[in-house]
Amino acid sequence: MKNQEKTDYNLSFKNKTVLVTGASRGIGFNISEDFKYLGAKVITLSSKDYNFSSDYHLKKLINYIKKIKKIDILINNAGVNFSEENINFSIKKYEKLMNINLKAPFLITQAVTKKMIKYKYGRIINISSILSERVRIGKSSYSSSKFGLIGFTKTLSVELAKYNILVNAISPGVIATEMTKSMLTKQQIKKIRNEIPLKRLGNTKDIASAVIYLSSDINQYITGHNLVVDGGLLSCLNV
Repeated sequence: MKNQEKTDYNLSFKNKTVLVTGASRGIGFNISEDFKYLGAKVITLSSKDYNFSSDYHLKKLINYIKKIKKIDILINNAGVNFSEENINFSIKKYEKLMNINLKAPFLITQAVTKKMIKYKYGRIINISSILSERVRIGKSSYSSSKFGLIGFTKTLSVELAKYNILVNAISPGVIATEMTKSMLTKQQIKKIRNEIPLKRLGNTKDIASAVIYLSSDINQYITGHNLVVDGGLLSCLNV
């Protein structure tokens, strides 16, 4: 084809500043390490630094973000997962979950995008869940927060497109993390593994790789998308 544009597959993040929440372990830790390996300056935040369910701590966090000169990439990864049917779910637990999973990303993104707009560049990735696409008993509050995060992602992608800021979500399937192992029995994990077409649980590297791609300059045209990384589980459930 004539006039075909050449693609630059440079995965370097040199001179890029990345902010990752929930970075002390699991998916967030792997994401942070991959960005560092690829040359980025990485700012990591976790519950060890701030209580994301506390309005006081969120205010302190936003003030901290305001002092940072430039943030090119934001990864909203911090989250909690409670399993209990709606009829028994306490308002206190509900508010904690919503503050961490939805309110914190809202406020952090609001602070960060003001910096991105100034430089007419940005990549925002919200880590959602396969439960933003399918539901399970006992997950009404968790799914509500993750469905909300997808709506937030899609709306932001439209609002920020004119500033060259791409906004996407990644929804992990069943990933072999401490959280998964604490919430599922060995029998349940074995059953799920057998249902996944690739016949294995995902690992943190699988999610980090997807984050790296969507955050990189290789991606110039994907925005407002929810990328499900689940080894084909959803496709299998649709059959």
